[in-house]
Amino acid sequence: MNQTEEAAPPADYRLLLPDGWFRILLEPEQRDKAIEALVERQFDGIDNAPHLKEDLRRDMRRRTAKAYRSGGIELYLSLQEVGPVTIPASLLVTLAPPRHPEPLPLEALAQRFAEEGEGSVSIEELSSGPAVRVRRLTPQDTDEEGAEPPHNSLSVEYHLPVPGTSAFLLLTFSTPLEAIADAMAGLFDAIAGSFTWTD
Repeated sequence: MNQTEEAAPPADYRLLLPDGWFRILLEPEQRDKAIEALVERQFDGIDNAPHLKEDLRRDMRRRTAKAYRSGGIELYLSLQEVGPVTIPASLLVTLAPPRHPEPLPLEALAQRFAEEGEGSVSIEELSSGPAVRVRRLTPQDTDEEGAEPPHNSLSVEYHLPVPGTSAFLLLTFSTPLEAIADAMAGLFDAIAGSFTWTD
């Protein structure tokens, strides 16, 4: 990261998530152990599903490797349950390297997103400082030909400037539950609001 003279970069950050969210560190030497723990948790008490377990393991390895190549630091998956239903949602934390020697003003970043038609764009004040928030609905991919048109998935992004650098930390929340998009966006906003930098 390019360091600016105003402040020293933080050593780390802290997030508060609801019970039932599972954390996967995306460093190659750490993620396989976390994926295995996730698979065992999801299939706890089910001994006759080796193919389903392997499918989940393979899918998670593919997704986490892709996220890591894009600068991903960690991935959180919602395993929260309401009755018999798991509420699907995720949070990907990504470090966006600096593109300019000086920090990009948030107003300029927000304007760029707005000009590109990137959903609803605003600048929000978090406990860690101001951040650009982008909320959008995007069509979900479907693998089946002739299938019904895909539903939209909700994503809410927070672009947080890293103090003392010109880099950004990106929080990307997503869920396929368009029907309760406002409630899920409220949950995502509450999680982002808990974000703090640590020394």
